[in-house]
Amino acid sequence: MGNPLRRRASSARDHAVSSLAHSVLAANRILRTTLPQFISALHNREVTTSTSPATATVPRAVIFDFGRVLSMQPDADSHTALVSTAGVPDEVFEEHYWAHRHAYDAGVLNGQTYWQNVAKGAGFPLTPERLAAFHHHDSLMWANLNAPMLEWAFALQKAGVKTAILSNMGDVNLAYMREHFDWLAGFTYLTWSCELLTAKPDPAIYRHTLDKLGVAAKEAIFVDDIAANIAAARALGIDGILFTTVEQLRSDLEVRGLAGKLPLPETD
Repeated sequence: MGNPLRRRASSARDHAVSSLAHSVLAANRILRTTLPQFISALHNREVTTSTSPATATVPRAVIFDFGRVLSMQPDADSHTALVSTAGVPDEVFEEHYWAHRHAYDAGVLNGQTYWQNVAKGAGFPLTPERLAAFHHHDSLMWANLNAPMLEWAFALQKAGVKTAILSNMGDVNLAYMREHFDWLAGFTYLTWSCELLTAKPDPAIYRHTLDKLGVAAKEAIFVDDIAANIAAARALGIDGILFTTVEQLRSDLEVRGLAGKLPLPETD
C-alpha cells in the first residue's frame, strides 16, 4: 500500500500533463486554421499599401532646377569668351571656375570675391574690365533657355499645378535673370541658393521650398540633372527625376502613370 500523498501528487501531475497536451493540440489546430489566413492578409496588405508607378498620386507641385534643366547646356561661345578673358589654358580655367562655384552658389562668395578666388588660383590679374567681362559672359553662358521645358512649366501653371525653381545660383547670375526673364513671375515660388546662404544638396533648401509651396514631400516632383541633388530629394520623400533629355523625362512621367492626369512635356 503506497503513500496516499505520493499517489495524489502523481495523479495531479498526470492530469496536468494531459491538460497541457490537449492545449498544445488545440493551439496547433488553431494555428493550422488561422495562420494561412493571417499570412494571406499580411501579403494583401503589403501589396495594397505599396504604391506602384502606375497608381502614383498626381503631384500638386513640380520643382525645377534651372541650369541644364530650364536652360540648355552652357553656351559654348560664352564659355570660350570666359576662357579668352582669363588668358589661361582651358583646363586651368575649368579647375578654378568649379573649385569655388559651390561657395559662390551658397552665398559664401559674391560676384566679386568668387572671381577673385578664380583669378588667384588660375594665376591671372583681375582687373575691373576683366571682372565686368566675366559677369557678362558667365550670365550669358547659363541663359540659353530650354524651350520645351519652359513650355511644360507654363502648361503646368495653366493646369493649376504649383511650380517652383530650386537652383544653385550666384548673385550676379541671379540679377541677370531677374532683369531679363519676366516669366519667372509665373512660378509659385523661387528658391535661389545665394539668398538662403546654402545650396543643394543640403536638405534644408528642399524643406524650405516645400514649406513655401505648402505641399508635402510626397506631393512634389523634383527635376534636376545632378544625381546627388536627386538623391537628397528622394531621401526626404520627394519624387526626384534625374534629367537628361525631354524625351527621357516624358517617359519617366508616363511610367508613373501621369499621362492624361498631368500635362507632359512635348518632345516634337
